[in-house]
Amino acid sequence: MGALDGKVAIVTGGTSGIGARTVELFVEEGANVVIAGRRQAEGEGLTKKLGSAASFVRTDVTNEADVKAMVEDALAKFGRLDCLFNNAGNPGRLAGIAELDMAHFDTVIATHLRGVVLGMKYAAPAMIRQGSGSIINTGSIAGLRAGYSAHSYSAAKAAVIHVTRCVAAELGEKGIRVNSISPGAIVTGIFAKGAGLPEAVADRTADGLKERFAAFQPIPRAGLPEDIARAALYLASDAGSFVNGQDLVVDGGIVAGSRWSQLLKTRAGMAEEMKSRAK
Repeated sequence: MGALDGKVAIVTGGTSGIGARTVELFVEEGANVVIAGRRQAEGEGLTKKLGSAASFVRTDVTNEADVKAMVEDALAKFGRLDCLFNNAGNPGRLAGIAELDMAHFDTVIATHLRGVVLGMKYAAPAMIRQGSGSIINTGSIAGLRAGYSAHSYSAAKAAVIHVTRCVAAELGEKGIRVNSISPGAIVTGIFAKGAGLPEAVADRTADGLKERFAAFQPIPRAGLPEDIARAALYLASDAGSFVNGQDLVVDGGIVAGSRWSQLLKTRAGMAEEMKSRAK
């Protein structure tokens, strides 16, 4: 028995990184999954790998017609919709406020915020008819704390976390749960894309971040797509049936605070400095 036996899910941004691993895990746990994304070859390749339980639909989440068609495709193929994982994303560019490229800012907001809102808009009616469903939106620790990402990306993710709560208050009364997941430093290609590398190349370079990311948080290893996929599985499954309007932070402890060993090192250095001054 799988945790998602008989359920139907849509995963946006499902062709790589967190999205692709979530698609795989959902299928492993018994779900039929619509993979939504812009990358045709990758989407069709993943569908071929997973068989009849998966279906690809090319989707630009900033385009309302595409999002509407995405939901209609899931309903036509599988007859219902139990989970929508709004996970599509693009990187923000690091720039000071005075140098902000507003066209790029609009693109980031459109993908991360507008795309999430559109997904909820078109998934909600199907779930309301069923009287059940789970919507999961990808936030970020950059939406909770300053200094982790670009202004555009951080603003979009903060908005995603709050609009999740707003819609949860509405749809919870109709049996639909709406939650967000805020990843920390997760090894994916989005960081290389932000550095200007092409998508296919960026995905191949992701593993090179593991050692660097292992030092970011109290848990001394890099975050992986698997970590976020497991959180999404919990929220999509009946195990999370009483969880609504929450932001599940999966970051190895980054927002909890600095490493204890670093605190001890800093305090020891301060103590030595004060003793030296007292002589």
